[in-house]
Amino acid sequence: MIAARLSAAASADLAIAIYNPASKSRTWQVGATRDLLLEHRSPDTPVVIGRDVGGRAESITVTTLAKLEPDLVDMRCLLLIGSSQTQTMPRPGGDLVFTPRRYPTARDS
Repeated sequence: MIAARLSAAASADLAIAIYNPASKSRTWQVGATRDLLLEHRSPDTPVVIGRDVGGRAESITVTTLAKLEPDLVDMRCLLLIGSSQTQTMPRPGGDLVFTPRRYPTARDS
């Protein structure tokens, strides 16, 4: 059921947030999720791994879907997977990742 829901969200081109994506007993699911999403998304799709968000040890890692390392993700993480419109912009404090509020139209071309 979870795979079907992820597939539906990915094919609808929605940005996806996954809370608590892995634990000691669920180590294979992040890799399986990445592989499933790669069926619908570009390998260059931005991915954000937020660890201990709001806590003392908070860290943010920006990567791509193809380079997502499942070993970096555990139950203290929030995993954000961008849509086809999600963009990454370099900045001094670390990459900025955002998804515009609207999709381009034929008129925008």
